[in-house]
Amino acid sequence: MQADHHSSSPTPFTPLCLESIRQELATFAAERDWQQFHSPRNLLLALLSEVGEAADIVRWQGEAEPQVPLEQQQEWAHELADILIMLVRLADRSGVDLPQAYAEKLAIVRQRYSIEGFRGSNRKYR
Repeated sequence: MQADHHSSSPTPFTPLCLESIRQELATFAAERDWQQFHSPRNLLLALLSEVGEAADIVRWQGEAEPQVPLEQQQEWAHELADILIMLVRLADRSGVDLPQAYAEKLAIVRQRYSIEGFRGSNRKYR
C-alpha cells in the first residue's frame, strides 16, 4: 500500500490476472472439499457479509467521503481482498467469465453515459 492512503491518485495494482486468481481459489476450495458449500447462493451471501464488514470500517463518519483510518488500513485491504475472493468464486461457480462480463458491461455503460452528456454529473439510471 502507498504511504498516502487518502490521496485521490490511483494505486497501481500488482500484476495478477483474474484467471490465475480463479484457478488458485478453485484449487484452494477443492483441496478442502469446500465446493459442496460454494453454491452461488452461499457465495453471494458470503460476498454481502464481506461488503458489510468493509462498510463497518467507514460507518458513522458523516456525509463527507469516508476515509479509512490509518490504523485500519490492513483490515481494509483484507476486507477488500475477501470481497474479491467471494466475487471471483461466485463468478466461477455461476459459470460467468468475469473479465468478459466486465468488458461487455463497460461497453454498455460507456454508451449509456457518454462523456458529453455526463462529464462531472452524478445523474444516473435515466
